[in-house]
Amino acid sequence: MVARIYRPAKTAMQSGRAKTHRWVLDFEPEQPQEIEPLMGYTSSGDMRRQIRLEFDTKDEAVDYAKRNGIAYQAFEPKDRVRPTISYSDNFRRDRKQPWSH
Repeated sequence: MVARIYRPAKTAMQSGRAKTHRWVLDFEPEQPQEIEPLMGYTSSGDMRRQIRLEFDTKDEAVDYAKRNGIAYQAFEPKDRVRPTISYSDNFRRDRKQPWSH
């Protein structure tokens, strides 16, 4: 029973940073998923896959894991690499790359 503690990245379906500021404690899967032969559903007997705990800080999540005797791995979030660009920058005269259709 190993838990992962991390801050989730934003999804591809959103442009904002919502739901990325809280820390999450998820459990690693202990059993692989199985495909049910008749309907094709995926299932697993591992009930810990359904548990997802959220914390305000990383320290709270680590303290929770230590109090309950849960082995954990903490992952630091990656910094955002892409600079913020406004739409009007597409039409600047001093662009490094020419803009045309």
